[in-house]
Amino acid sequence: MSNKNTMDTLEGTTTVGITCEDGVVFASERRASMGNLVAHKVAEKIFKIDDHIVATIAGSVADAQSLMKVISAEVSLYKMRNGEDISIESASALASNILHSSPLYVQTLLGGIDENGASIYSLDPAGGMIKDSFISTGSGSMFSYGVLEDRIKEGITVEEGIDVAIRAIKSAMERDTFSGNGILLATVTDKGVQMLSKEAIDAKLKEIS
Repeated sequence: MSNKNTMDTLEGTTTVGITCEDGVVFASERRASMGNLVAHKVAEKIFKIDDHIVATIAGSVADAQSLMKVISAEVSLYKMRNGEDISIESASALASNILHSSPLYVQTLLGGIDENGASIYSLDPAGGMIKDSFISTGSGSMFSYGVLEDRIKEGITVEEGIDVAIRAIKSAMERDTFSGNGILLATVTDKGVQMLSKEAIDAKLKEIS
């Protein structure tokens, strides 16, 4: 995550999204940078949009926070007006329209689970929207993709996805200078959104090491 006043590219973050048989897994590291400066070591890069939707961010802090607030508000309004949860595709299209009308310096992953199953979409700063089974964004994504391509298989479960996501972020933190300072991880299943505790993540990291 970067400050757009000091950087002109989407650098300084690694996020991962994995579509699983029984839900989705999102993970990120926690470093926020301004150029070569580590500005913050506890940056929040995973946001709960609703009880069945989560998003990750990479890019300008201000733009990302603004986008998350607008998406969350619009998703809540949809539920109030229609008496039902918005689908993951519709929520992603909503975010795409927001970005298309007013591009922001941010790259977003948005996903969750609905009546059609689990899904994840990637959104670029101008509103481009792509659905994929697994996605990584940010400056460390090239390192994460190596792990994702090697370890993700058809029918992967959320429990297996947690292990892969942590490995992918760990790989990025070891090689990308803009990524580091710990891992955040969230899952979305039919039980709702759950954030993995620091203790659980640390235990997984010890198993990997």
